[in-house]
Amino acid sequence: MTDDRRLAVLRAIVEDYVATREPVGSKALVDRHALGVSPATIRNDMAALEDEGLIVQPHTSAGRVPTDKGYRVFVDRLTGIKPLSPAERRAIERLLVDANDLDDVLERTVRLLAQLTQQVAVVQYPSLSRAAVRHVELVPLGPRRLVLVVITDTGRVEQRTVDVPAEVGTELVTELRGRLNTATAGRRLEDVGAVLPGATAGLRPEDAGAVAAVLEALRSAVQASREDRIVMAGTANLARESSFSASLGVVLEAIEEQVVLLRLLSEMADDPASGVSVRIGREILHSGLTDASVVSSGYGSGGDAVARLGILGPTRMDYPTTIAAVRAVARYLSRVLAQ
Repeated sequence: MTDDRRLAVLRAIVEDYVATREPVGSKALVDRHALGVSPATIRNDMAALEDEGLIVQPHTSAGRVPTDKGYRVFVDRLTGIKPLSPAERRAIERLLVDANDLDDVLERTVRLLAQLTQQVAVVQYPSLSRAAVRHVELVPLGPRRLVLVVITDTGRVEQRTVDVPAEVGTELVTELRGRLNTATAGRRLEDVGAVLPGATAGLRPEDAGAVAAVLEALRSAVQASREDRIVMAGTANLARESSFSASLGVVLEAIEEQVVLLRLLSEMADDPASGVSVRIGREILHSGLTDASVVSSGYGSGGDAVARLGILGPTRMDYPTTIAAVRAVARYLSRVLAQ
């Protein structure tokens, strides 16, 4: 569709349908929007939009509603994204900066996103396999027991208790801690295993058993195949929606299957221009979510996305406002994790 006037008519239909939840007729478009043409011209434009599959008439003698294809054209042709208000930006920053740890940060993030959008919010935990080492700590608990702690640049923490075959002294613990940090700091977790032999070369032979135990614990920590997980909030918002043709139970069942949402988020890639990704209706490729849309964005420190967050709601959603909220929260979360 290349006609600017028809695009304006489509935009008006989407905006009115989102606002009123009612099919939109030509008279309503004339009354509410300064389109600068006659009602007859608008009816012709609506007929053309219907022929292109961008709008549909749900009932005889009713107005029109956007189709999935119509929403897609609307989203792809957005000329601007409504900025968050100063109060909303301050609330985001204040809420996230005060968080204590990664779990607290993500819990606050998902609640905030649900409140801002009045939709279901989802935040994916950072994947260990995509993170890098920030620091390795080694703490003696007793003559033959140590605690190994691996902290990643995503804020994730892995801890292992290490039982060693012989007593270890403070000097060895200090030496080993320094060598491991020198070798692993800034490295992707998947690359850590390759540098460990060189990091411990030249240590005393009598310490070999203790060193081997620590290295095995470190390998276990960085290669942990912990199940990816998400946090979710705002499912009660769906109860206020009447836009799903399927039963609400089917929709809830679909989103409560974490594997469905994890797969969906992993398949989405941000548009370079908007910084978000949008899946609409049947683009989601799940039978329970054909009336839903997902708006998501990656987050992470150092400009690299280590996980995603987003919202799920009906296709009849306020896309400009939702896109702005998702993008803003992702950026603030990235900033917090980088500190």
